[in-house]
Amino acid sequence: MAILKDTKAAITTKTFDKNVLDQKTSNIYEALSIIAKRSVQINAEIKKELVDKLEEFATYTDSLEEVFENKEQIEVSKFYEKMPKPHAIAIEEWLNDRIYYRNTLSEE
Repeated sequence: MAILKDTKAAITTKTFDKNVLDQKTSNIYEALSIIAKRSVQINAEIKKELVDKLEEFATYTDSLEEVFENKEQIEVSKFYEKMPKPHAIAIEEWLNDRIYYRNTLSEE
């Protein structure tokens, strides 16, 4: 996934200067709305990729007694747990001008 390979997003919580975040829009709420929408998109992409990878390890049994511990499945899960969160990736993209946005109200 290109999003995860190119990102230098923070894994831990990071404080950002409000003036830097709203510099492009001159409105902090508009900037946060754009970042939030991108974060939802990133989360959906990550979730789809994770589900696809975990489907490879799926075993369908009728009994609850048979629970298999699959090392590869655990490693995949751990990898996704250690990744930067979608909002951190979205903020990093916003600050590096990798999010396209437009204000439809100003175009009228």
